[in-house]
Amino acid sequence: MADKPKKPHAIFIPYPLQGHLIPSVHLAIKLASQGFTITFINTYSIHHQTSKAALTKTGAGPDMFTTARESGLDIRYTTVSDGLPIGFDRSLNHDQFMAALLHVFSAHVEEAVAEIVSSGEDVHCLIADTFFVWPSKIASKFGLVHVSFWTEPALVFTLYYHMDLLRIHGHFACQDCREDTIDYIPGVEGIEPKDTTSYLQETDTTSVCHQIIFNCFNDTKNADFVICNSVQELESDVLSAIHAKIPFYAIGPILPNDFGKSILSTSLWSESDCIQWLDQKPNGSVLYVAFGSYAHVSKNDLIEIANGLALSKVSFVWVLRPDIVSSDETDLLPDGFKEEVLDRSIIIPWCNQHSVLTHPAIGGFLTHCGWNSILESIWCEVPLLCFPLYTDQFTNRKLAVDDWKVGINMSNMKLISKEDVANNINRLMCGNSKDELRNKIKEVKKTLENAVSPGGSSEQNMAQFMKDLEDRIEKKAQAKEPMCNGT
Repeated sequence: MADKPKKPHAIFIPYPLQGHLIPSVHLAIKLASQGFTITFINTYSIHHQTSKAALTKTGAGPDMFTTARESGLDIRYTTVSDGLPIGFDRSLNHDQFMAALLHVFSAHVEEAVAEIVSSGEDVHCLIADTFFVWPSKIASKFGLVHVSFWTEPALVFTLYYHMDLLRIHGHFACQDCREDTIDYIPGVEGIEPKDTTSYLQETDTTSVCHQIIFNCFNDTKNADFVICNSVQELESDVLSAIHAKIPFYAIGPILPNDFGKSILSTSLWSESDCIQWLDQKPNGSVLYVAFGSYAHVSKNDLIEIANGLALSKVSFVWVLRPDIVSSDETDLLPDGFKEEVLDRSIIIPWCNQHSVLTHPAIGGFLTHCGWNSILESIWCEVPLLCFPLYTDQFTNRKLAVDDWKVGINMSNMKLISKEDVANNINRLMCGNSKDELRNKIKEVKKTLENAVSPGGSSEQNMAQFMKDLEDRIEKKAQAKEPMCNGT
């Protein structure tokens, strides 16, 4: 009989975008703290950005896991090319970047995995982001257990998993798609087409992102396990239905143990400090405005948001990335805007979101509805003003606003106006909705806390996943053993 591995060794490959990197890093730490050896493979580009950003922080090491290793965790770190030069602007050249991940990246990953395996390391499994199109093939080639890591809600996973049903029923991939409620997806009581992901709402399904989605979900159906950054109690029906088709474990929210004081350098940009400014503001009086690390806002929407912020008279922190609009213009804000809001605002290119959300002065979050931002905001009991831009953010908005009632829509129209923005900022920060939202978000926060507490659903699911993984590793080891009869 093969010896049961005392310490599973996982090669972990995150998708090279900030929103995927953050939960991947925290999951790697969590697994390592439970006895795993982790070899974390980053891209040159992500490593270059995080290292450059970390130079502004005291004590930054050569990689983001330096401090974790010093605490005794066994996390190795290496980098590979994503197929593009380090200086290439991946955000402004989205399609070329996605094409490289679709067609080129796997060759570099396979070479790195082969090198690790051939070095004599006893590697057991490959943990890779669900959006990669190749993990099951590479895992199979090297005899590894394939664990797919889904960084978004289970509802989004199941919509993609059942694209064939959406297609058959005429809700997807047709020129004149149905607009009635989608009520035939297992575990989903009903969802409106406008609340599905942006890629499922598009009529042109030939884009590189559609190719990735089609291929990665075909690949994921061959995974041994899927682990998901969600919570059983928040998506119980959906999770039960998925688990009937594929071993699927909700282990979220995947957040740092000491939220707000994370020592990991996962930021892709240098962080500006706005904490001293916030220290001068009354509790709950400041709106935090941020639209994530990657998505773009139209110039028209940006101007309406700015004018709405001015009209609202509310104090705010605005994280305004230099590339937030796909444009060469350097000053995108309306004339006179900065002067008008000077006494009640701070506008910065990037910040440590954990530190801002945990600050008592923050009373609301105007967000693009990235999944990390929603989970972090709930954890910090900061109600949401929702302005989804693309991909899963429309579905995340539905969960936050319609299902959990921890936020409100910035607008119910496709085009936003400064009046919409101002009115809803005041609803969030000052109006009758304020207390209702805060009471509701405390309830949902308690659900998250309970899930990750000892005996909670996420902790139980993590324990079950690790047991099932170790059993699968042992079976693979037995299958590799030479026959005992001398043949």
